[in-house]
Amino acid sequence: MKKEKIPNHVGIILDGNGRWAQERNKDRSYGHKEGFKNLKTLTRYIFDRGVKILSVYAFSTENFNRSEKEVNYLMNLFLKGFKGVEKECSEKDIKIVFSGKKQPLPDKVYKEMKRVEENTKNNSSGIFNICINYGSQYEIIDAINKIIKENKKEITKEEFNKYLYKDLPEIDFLIRTSGEQRISNFMLWQSAYAEFYFPKTYFPDFNEKEFDKAIKIYNKRDRRFGKIKNT
Repeated sequence: MKKEKIPNHVGIILDGNGRWAQERNKDRSYGHKEGFKNLKTLTRYIFDRGVKILSVYAFSTENFNRSEKEVNYLMNLFLKGFKGVEKECSEKDIKIVFSGKKQPLPDKVYKEMKRVEENTKNNSSGIFNICINYGSQYEIIDAINKIIKENKKEITKEEFNKYLYKDLPEIDFLIRTSGEQRISNFMLWQSAYAEFYFPKTYFPDFNEKEFDKAIKIYNKRDRRFGKIKNT
């Protein structure tokens, strides 16, 4: 029997929380709450399956354009939920890092993010990269500006990685839940050779069974990285 391939780095765009709630005649906030609850359970399962790095798109720079009520709810949800995520990851020896811009995050949210990073920095069995107030185009521009300030005239791909918000291996498998077929400014540089999967399932329902289904699809892909397949 052929050995199952487990991607080293998985990226998930957590989409469909609001629509999931609205289809149940609930407020969008209820969907975000259930989505966050699912994220904690799913994260544990993903690392148990052998994935070493998980990056999730929790809140984009553009999400600040949503209603003040929804944004405030999400910020409070992050603030309350980080401790639970920290506990789960610490039990599994998983390091938590955050990618994104500081402004205009509330100070209390940013400080909590820094606290969690500090408390888990020595964990070494995996990395959970949470992207909040994140946009990949901003990340690339910020990296270029750092390079300009250092007066570098030439740089390699490997060196460029070190100027990004976090120096992580490239994404192998990128999932966007809810059926939308776009990546919405998520880790563009890191996804250059990623396999993409767009299940119609809204994120609150994207459970362990759905992730297993995704892994089966990943195993059917032929990753050639530009090489000609041997016949």
